[in-house]
Amino acid sequence: MHAPSRMKMAGGVPPGAKPGECYARVQTPAVYSTESKNVLKRSASQDIDIVPARYAEVDKVVLVKEASTRLEAVPATYEWVEERVMVRPATTRTEEVPATFETVTEQVIDTPAQMVWKVGTSTPIQKVDPATGEILCLVEIPATYKTITKQVLKSPATVRTIDVPAEYQMVKRQVVKTPATTRTVEIPAEYKSVKVTELVEEAREVRKPIPAEYQTVSNQVLVRPAGIEWREILCANNTDQATVQSIQRALKAAGFDPVHTDGVITRDMFDALNRYQVANGLPVDRDRYINIKTVEALGI
Repeated sequence: MHAPSRMKMAGGVPPGAKPGECYARVQTPAVYSTESKNVLKRSASQDIDIVPARYAEVDKVVLVKEASTRLEAVPATYEWVEERVMVRPATTRTEEVPATFETVTEQVIDTPAQMVWKVGTSTPIQKVDPATGEILCLVEIPATYKTITKQVLKSPATVRTIDVPAEYQMVKRQVVKTPATTRTVEIPAEYKSVKVTELVEEAREVRKPIPAEYQTVSNQVLVRPAGIEWREILCANNTDQATVQSIQRALKAAGFDPVHTDGVITRDMFDALNRYQVANGLPVDRDRYINIKTVEALGI
């Protein structure tokens, strides 16, 4: 058995090395661990199924033609009547009324009465004629009359208005008894029986909840970054054919067959060794050496 391996960070020489120990300066890869967590893959939702509407065929009386109205002309009616109608309206006319005369008899002066001077007549008024010396008397000579017949105006000529009465005659004529009109005629609606498809149940939605769906997502988390370290290994100073043979047998017993158990290091042995290291989380050797940690894990 060997002392436990000591892995230190790279330096000039392995720290704490003892006589007979061998070390390899190796580059160690970063070490990751896998973290798994559930993440939402699909949100919760609903599955909507449409249940179609249901219909049934039924007999139904349907309107073919709506009720309406129409206007119908009602002609006028006539009758014969007899009536007195004016042929000529009342008027007036004027006519001249001649003057009227009458015959009258009257005494008219033929010669008017006068005063004259006469000789020797004894009158209250006297005078002497200076030429003869005679006495002259003023004598009144009475007027003389004559009878005349003449036409005199009894009434002057005039104009008079005479009313001329209207003239009428009996006539027979046709008159409207009742005037022309219109009347509204109601036209009833028309129906007929037909087969129709009738909705029995309306289309509807059936909603089924769909739960949220999650998925496991694995992430590599860095446990240890890559670096360089001194790794204790088997070498000519601390191993022999018997040790190698023990390692081969231990690998085979662990289920990692190295093919040969003759104490000779071969490619097959390294394949088995590397698989064992990976399976057990041990440092993996790359065909150049066997680290002490793996040897200890095999119980050698």
